[in-house]
Amino acid sequence: MGLPERYSGAVQFAFGDSPELADELLALVIAGKKTATCGALRSHEAGEPMPHVGRRDVVLDGRGRPACVIETTKVDIVPFDEVTAEFAEAEGEGPYEAWRHGHIAFFGRNGGWDGQMKLVCERFALVEVFDRT
Repeated sequence: MGLPERYSGAVQFAFGDSPELADELLALVIAGKKTATCGALRSHEAGEPMPHVGRRDVVLDGRGRPACVIETTKVDIVPFDEVTAEFAEAEGEGPYEAWRHGHIAFFGRNGGWDGQMKLVCERFALVEVFDRT
């Protein structure tokens, strides 16, 4: 299935930094277990579009196919070490310690990690799931 015309101008992205992680995190979104995400502020300062309340994004699966649409409901910029357990759990990837461990590894692979690095913490709602069969 192609992307519906109404989303032709939407930001498109895949979660994570590998096809496997993209599919794993996408499954959590579709199951309603992942309602938040975060990224390094430095990525946005380098040109990645900054999320804002009301923006709708197309989430791609690990093969680069449009899988669903999410709508940003809240955005905060927070130092890594100040991310709350509640936010981490909203990311759907396990309890706080698992979130912390996974994100230190992720940011370490993607530009470096520091406890004071600024994160763009985004809450979102699932809007639409596409048929990918």
